Amino acid sequence: MTQEFTYAEVGATQTLDLPDGYSHMRVRTLVGEGPVAMRNAADALMEFWMHRAIPVRIEASARRVAPGISVVVGLGIGPLRLKAPCRVVWVEDEEKRVGWAYGTLPGHPEEGEEAFVVHMDDTGDVWLTVTAFSRPGGRLVRLGGPLVPFMQRAYARRCGAVLRRLARPH
Repeated sequence: MTQEFTYAEVGATQTLDLPDGYSHMRVRTLVGEGPVAMRNAADALMEFWMHRAIPVRIEASARRVAPGISVVVGLGIGPLRLKAPCRVVWVEDEEKRVGWAYGTLPGHPEEGEEAFVVHMDDTGDVWLTVTAFSRPGGRLVRLGGPLVPFMQRAYARRCGAVLRRLARPH
């Protein structure tokens, strides 16, 4: 049985038409320059290397990102680890633009969607953009209040820093 998403606006991060009633986040980070950095960043993103290097625990139903695969993100350590079930909503895989988003499933502490997109601009700079819309899905996140958006932005900045390291030519 496939679980339903916990929000109605599935795919909104792809069109960037972020819905009302949620907190919105968009963090853009320069991660490299040129085609080699683009390919390295794309591979790191599409095969969960970036997430694992942050580090967060990632349990995915496939080695490489694809629409419909299940992903459980584990944040924290030991008995304090918070499991956040998601499903990949959309994927783009082009020469100069690669990315995907996952949406929240029942059991996730929030409701919404988060997208990770790597693209190379016309000057050859390679960027990671993390875009999200979310709202509390349970009491724990509501208790976190204003700390939650701060932690989400810190997570997005950490993604950029890690991807910068992974995108370097080997």
